[in-house]
Parts: sequence; structure tokens; C-alpha cells
Amino acid sequence: MDAQGRGRADDIDPADQWVLNPDTGEYELRLSASGAQSVVPGPRGSAADRVAGPDRARGRTAAPDRESSSPQQPQSADLPGPRRRRGAPPEEPASRRGRRPVKKKSKAKKILVWTGGTMAFVLVGVAGAGYLYLKHLEGNVTTTDVGSAGKSGFSKDEAFNILIIGTDKRTGKGNEGYGDKGSVGHADTNILLHVSKDRTNATALSIPRDLIVDVPDCPTKQPDGSEKDIPGTRNVRFNTSLGQYERDAGCTMRTVKEVTGITVDHFMMADFNAVKTLTTAVGGVEVCLAHPVDDKESKLKLPAGKSVVEGEQALAFVRTRHSFGNQGDLDRIKVQQQFLSSLMRKMSSSDTLTSPTKLVSLAEAATKALTVDTGIGKVSTLKDVALQLKKVPPKNITFLTVPVIDNPAEKVKATVVVDRTRAPQVFQMITSDTSFTEVKQQAAKEKAAIAARLKGTKSAASDVRVRILNGGAPGGSAQEQLTWLQTEADVTKSENAGNAGAVQATTTLEYAPDQADQARRLADIMGLSGAAMKPGKSVTNAQGLPTMTLVLGKDFKGAGVKMNSSTVATPDVEKSTADKVQCAS
Repeated sequence: MDAQGRGRADDIDPADQWVLNPDTGEYELRLSASGAQSVVPGPRGSAADRVAGPDRARGRTAAPDRESSSPQQPQSADLPGPRRRRGAPPEEPASRRGRRPVKKKSKAKKILVWTGGTMAFVLVGVAGAGYLYLKHLEGNVTTTDVGSAGKSGFSKDEAFNILIIGTDKRTGKGNEGYGDKGSVGHADTNILLHVSKDRTNATALSIPRDLIVDVPDCPTKQPDGSEKDIPGTRNVRFNTSLGQYERDAGCTMRTVKEVTGITVDHFMMADFNAVKTLTTAVGGVEVCLAHPVDDKESKLKLPAGKSVVEGEQALAFVRTRHSFGNQGDLDRIKVQQQFLSSLMRKMSSSDTLTSPTKLVSLAEAATKALTVDTGIGKVSTLKDVALQLKKVPPKNITFLTVPVIDNPAEKVKATVVVDRTRAPQVFQMITSDTSFTEVKQQAAKEKAAIAARLKGTKSAASDVRVRILNGGAPGGSAQEQLTWLQTEADVTKSENAGNAGAVQATTTLEYAPDQADQARRLADIMGLSGAAMKPGKSVTNAQGLPTMTLVLGKDFKGAGVKMNSSTVATPDVEKSTADKVQCAS
């Protein structure tokens, strides 16, 4: 980042050398075209290589830029150069004289729109800027080996679940004055972020810290490489899944799986300093209050209406419990969700995205604030996560909280338990990658598959012969779907064949060539895509007749719910989306 260190002492702000490439959606290091430049070592294909051009990639020092149409012209020649110093006269680049005017791209295409479920993911996306700076940022990140509790890597082609943990640990400058200064760092704020496979939607599920759970046994990795088994505890607060008895974030990930049935792939953890440094880096976050607040405990004092908070004031806003609702943790969760939505909108604004200086500050603040699992510990991997997240429209990022009820075992209500009438459907929708908002689905390749496999005649529903197996759907799903098909869809020649031999992520229908018309009818009834239809062979049912095989996978959405529906009827839960401005009350 130091221009002086590369033979450039012309008062150019280092941040001005990072230029947004609208084709890739990433910032690239742009060195001045005014003369020969020394080369910064970096891997072939790095952002610096793309700027320096083919000569640099082959190990030669790039010659000064010349007006030329040669293939050796640097790839980023059409990108804007550094801003001129204040007061300097404008110059017309020599390389552009005589060119035909180029049609300008719309502003919307030039601005990189960042979205994400949490502050960390959005910020680390700027790390696509150069090898050396990537390595610098990587040195900022702290990692924890959670062993089998997490995945070893990150896939760009799959849905993923990341647990965001905010601890109550008081370490860090200026945090000693807060209460419980000796805290080991419990799981104070918890958000399970699910990002859909097709990147059309995401769900941020808040888990109350005072939720009563069973923390399972937890094998933890020790500094010397050995493993220590920490016994589980029953009927305790969720926040004790971290810190208590030397539990690490892997124990919290296992506890989430115990409570929800949802497998957590990775975690990201931050302390009090994260809120202070990140809000300062973006120049403050706008919040809205339905009434004025003057909280002596958190020292939050704000008028009714809109205000901008950063640093200590932002931390007070997300920590206060005595200013909103019934002064409990559940109402504080709502305020935190509103705050995160506002923070994401601020980071998605053109004011932030077009400021290299601000983006660099954000990258520094985010990586210094983070502790992550080793599976995503490289900044290049964090960048990949961020780039996947930015594909999700803010209107389809849903915030909600695990449905709970007051703990019936307590006379004085201080804790909550999972509401077994509403929560299972929420958990199942996340497991089956179902959106809580209306989204447009079906990629072009899937449409082609549907056109190829579904084109043709369809038999009558009463002629469809199929056996149904459960291959990952909730228990009882095969029987429930069978009952619906027979009573509501006239598929009377159907039977429950029990459980499949293995669990599978998606629902499939296997059929023989001479059963294609039956398969098309059942696919129409169930909303199966062409990708779900598997031409193969038939099997023989209990009556000795050939039958198709329908296996209900983890993506099964419930009896009678079409598989290609963008959403299903959700349970009675309070929810919000990241694009809406809300006022805390």
C-alpha cells in the first residue's frame, strides 16, 4: 500500500491506487502509467499481475505505457487512474486521443453492490486487491481449529451456514469499564446465517443467549495439537456453550446442531471492539428510535427519530436492554437486527463503495476484529465468501429469531425454551434451503433440463404408479406425501416404501423410458424440476408391477407443497428484511 516504497514520491494517496474494475466487481491495484515501475512480487494471476500486464506475468519489468494496440497493452488500461491532486490542471490521457468515444456504462453497473448477512462478510470482499495486501490482512485474522465441528473448506457452489458470535469479552482498548470485566467470553449475540445455494436469498436466524438448551459433549483442540473432551451439560443457557469450562466456538456450533438440527459449516466471532471500529470505519450508522432514550446504564442518549451512531455510542446502542420493549434480551435482539440491516445498507451505499480509503479501513477493521475457524481462515477464502454474499439482494435477506416461549419451569421469567409448535418449520425451511421471501428461481441450465425432460405427453394422475421413500426429509414425510397424493392429487397407485438407503440433499424421481409420461405427470403435480428427474430403470412393487421411485430429500418442503415454489406458508413468526428501515421501540 506504500507508494513511496515503489519509487513513487509524488504525494499520491496510496488508497487512490485501488481502482474498481466493473467487470470483476473487485478493486485492483492500479500503478501510475507515467513511467517505468518496479515490480512487487506476487503470484501469477494476482491483481497486481493483471495491472502490470503480460510482460509482468512472464517475469519481465513492464515498459512505460505507450499509445498502442499491441497485445502487450496492460489489461487495466481502460480503468481510471489515480485522482489528480487538488489544484492540479486536468490532463487528457495521451492513450485516449484519437479514439472513438466509448459508450459509458450506467452508474448502476459501475457501482459494486455489496450485500451480506453480517458486517464481516461484506467487508472482507475488498481483499481481492493484491497478493501482498491479502497476506497482510490474513495476519490480522485469528483462527480456531474446531476439528470435526466445521468444514475444512468453502464451496462456491453449495448453500452454506455460518454462525456469527458476538462475545461479551471485555478485552480491548476502552472496554475495561463495562460490567463483568472478568468474563471469559460467552456467546452473547448469536446469528446463524444461511445463504441459499442459488444465492437468491439468505436467512439470519438469531438465537437468544438465554435459551435453555442441552450443550453436548465437545472435543476441543488444544494448543499442543491434542484433543480435550469437555463434558456436556443439560438445561443451561445457550451462552454457556462458549467460554464456560474452556469451551470453544466449536462447542457452540455443536449446540446449534443439537437445538435446531441444522449443521453449521463455519463460524465468525467478534468482541466489543468490532462494533466500535467498524462503525467508525464507515463514518457512522443511521439508526431510528420511536422514542427518545436516556439509559444511565449503557450511557446511550439519543432523541426520537433518526440519528447516526459510531464507536462507543454504536456499542451502547446494540448493548442496551433497558430502553426498548419489555427490557429483555428478545427485544434487544430486534434492535440488533435493525442495526445490522442499517450497517449493511451503509456499506452497500455508493458513498462507501466508491471510496478506496474507506474500503481499506473497513478491511483492516473487519479482519482485526475477527476470529474464524481454520476452514475459512485465509483472507482469500473470506473474500470468496463475501463475493458469494454480495449476490443476495437485501430485500431477500430475512432476519428472524428462533420461536420461543417463557420457560415453564421458572416462576420468575428469566429464560426461554424453544416453541415446539412453531420452531420446527423454521428449522426445516432453513435445512431444505427454502426462502422466507418471494424470489425468482431456476437458472437457465435448469430451464433447459426441464424443457428437455418434461416436454411430451402426460398420463392421467390415476395411471401414475410410484413408490415413495424418505431420503432426508423430516420423519413421517413419506406417509404424509403419500396421503396427499392419494386424497388430493388422485395418484392412487402409490405406496410408502419406508426409508431410503442413504440421505440425499435433493428430491429425485427415477423412471424407466416407458414411464416418461407418468414421470411428467408426477413432476407437474409436485413441481419437480428437470434436474430432479432421473431417467433410469423401474423397480417392481409389492404387486409385481413396474413402478417409479420418488425419494424425498432434505429439500422436501412438506406434503402438497410444490418443490419449485419460491416460498411456502411460514409459521407465525416476526421477521424483517435488510432493505427496510425500522425504528426501535
